[in-house]
Amino acid sequence: MQRFSHADHDFEARVGALAAPMDTLDPTLVDSVRDIIAEVRSGGDRALLQFTKRFDQHDAMAVSELIVEGDALKAFESQVTDMELAAITEAASRIRRYHEEQISSDWSISDEYGSRLGQRIGPMRRVGLYVPGGKASYPSSVLMNAIPAKVAGVAEIVMVAPTPGGQINPLVLAAASLAGVDQVLTVGGAQAIAALAYGTESLPAVDKIVGPGNRYVAEAKRQVFGKVGIDMIAGPSEIFVIADGTVDPDWIALDLMSQAEHDEMAQAVCIATNDDYLDAVTASLEKLLPGMPRRDVISSSLRNRGALISVPDLEAAASLSNRFAPEHLELAVASPEDLLPLIVSAGAVFLGAYSSESLGDYCAGTNHVLPTSGAARFSSPLSVYDFQTRTSVINITRAGANALAEVAGTIADSESLSAHARAARARKD
Repeated sequence: MQRFSHADHDFEARVGALAAPMDTLDPTLVDSVRDIIAEVRSGGDRALLQFTKRFDQHDAMAVSELIVEGDALKAFESQVTDMELAAITEAASRIRRYHEEQISSDWSISDEYGSRLGQRIGPMRRVGLYVPGGKASYPSSVLMNAIPAKVAGVAEIVMVAPTPGGQINPLVLAAASLAGVDQVLTVGGAQAIAALAYGTESLPAVDKIVGPGNRYVAEAKRQVFGKVGIDMIAGPSEIFVIADGTVDPDWIALDLMSQAEHDEMAQAVCIATNDDYLDAVTASLEKLLPGMPRRDVISSSLRNRGALISVPDLEAAASLSNRFAPEHLELAVASPEDLLPLIVSAGAVFLGAYSSESLGDYCAGTNHVLPTSGAARFSSPLSVYDFQTRTSVINITRAGANALAEVAGTIADSESLSAHARAARARKD
């Protein structure tokens, strides 16, 4: 794990290297995904079944055999332990309560001519949710993606999840039932994204696709964007910690490792105002790492993209963090509320010693689908707003048409759009 200071002569170069984008498009991957999408578009159910057999070794005669819904989906709630069910139920409740605060209503204003201008807000009709499957268990991804859609009022939520060899993860489907998913299709990969985007004989197309997946899934989402909406193209996970030395270094080490264990390209950075504290964090990492089941992944991540950075004060720490616009930012300082106004860009900010990023991942209630790779400069966490459309409503009175005809006509004339100008002036008395 690299370590450097603001006082180093190559500080800017090292910060630049740390912030450098990770991904470039792989032409082979792009072509493979394009071919899969094309085959599903033209072959429908038949192509979907063939790809499921080829990639997941799951053989089915009809797409209907791959669908779980209704009582069959509800039954998975009884196939998990009482402790697991209680945990996802509590998490679901907290997530739902938080996102209900995001519900917004139609609005309108009237001008001096009695004309009315407003906005109508409504839910999307059908949304697709991708969730990794097989041996992997990500019930939290189900809750974080499905619950905001449900709160938004989406009429139908269909979840896709690969089931290699037909292996279904009960906890994932139990979470789907609790979150209000209407239908689960046990298909994954780029072929599932294509089916959601374009539909097949058995599956209507969706309006938007959300949820994490491997690089094939991410590339498929990129390629179908425009035909459908997507949440985001997620990069490797990130955690930045701003520390003043007042929080147990073991806690900080664990928080850094919690994101580093995702994969070798995850990024974990601690920015501190105290060199002795960075020594303590280093010692904690060395002490705790050997006991981590995913220590090899953590080690690679910390070596590849991790950093411990010394800065002169908290203002400098906030400025440096803003340059990265990290996915997760912990303010592990004595007075986090005082530092928060200096934070301009971050996906989620965790205040104080007890606000572990892991709680945000699972059950605090906020959404863990967050912008990565600096996208927090212009993007936001997944929310109810992502599952709604907003329609402008215009109702112009006779007096308003008279008053605005020459305004519109003059601008239209300047743009050489005579039909626009005549249409506006035609309504003038």
